[in-house]
Amino acid sequence: MPIYNTYMTSYEENYLDKRPQDLCHMCGRCCRVVTTTRPYEELVKMAETGDEGAYDFLKIFEPYVSLEEARAVDKELVDNVIQRSCIDGNLDKSELTFYKCKYLLDDNKCSIYEARPALCRHCPSTPWAVVPPGCGFEAWLFLKREETKQKIRKSKEDLLELKLLRSKMKKPEDLIKIDAVVNKIYGMIESYKKYGSENW
Repeated sequence: MPIYNTYMTSYEENYLDKRPQDLCHMCGRCCRVVTTTRPYEELVKMAETGDEGAYDFLKIFEPYVSLEEARAVDKELVDNVIQRSCIDGNLDKSELTFYKCKYLLDDNKCSIYEARPALCRHCPSTPWAVVPPGCGFEAWLFLKREETKQKIRKSKEDLLELKLLRSKMKKPEDLIKIDAVVNKIYGMIESYKKYGSENW
């Protein structure tokens, strides 16, 4: 498990460092209609038990009363999120809550820009972030998803080679080393399971 955590931390830092922020069109759509992978009630409980990410999110974003209220603000974005999250992912439509930023101004500027939390500074935070159609990050995120899928496919090929290598090894210390690498690869593949890594 420590291997997996180290890998994910370095991956996220590497991804965030390479994200070309100049691709942002400053349209404000990603601040007007936002959702998360967790239902609202779960976010509230997480914030109450000290989860800093959930606390920061709920401090910045307030939920729309209904799906239709969010649709009235940006139907295309809401429908895109539903399609990506509920068809490609494993979310039920009833679990989705849409939010709006409390600090977005009419000119699409952030009224707390200098003090905005990390979740805003890091948006889009993963290649699987659902962005508005036409977002400047759209093509770049697609390329990053494809790169990740290629890495997972290569890792699965490595697993086959390691299985063959393991059958030829006799020394316990060699088997331990191979098993450590295999576990690391399985941990990486598992970390992308919610994005469908078992099918890549």
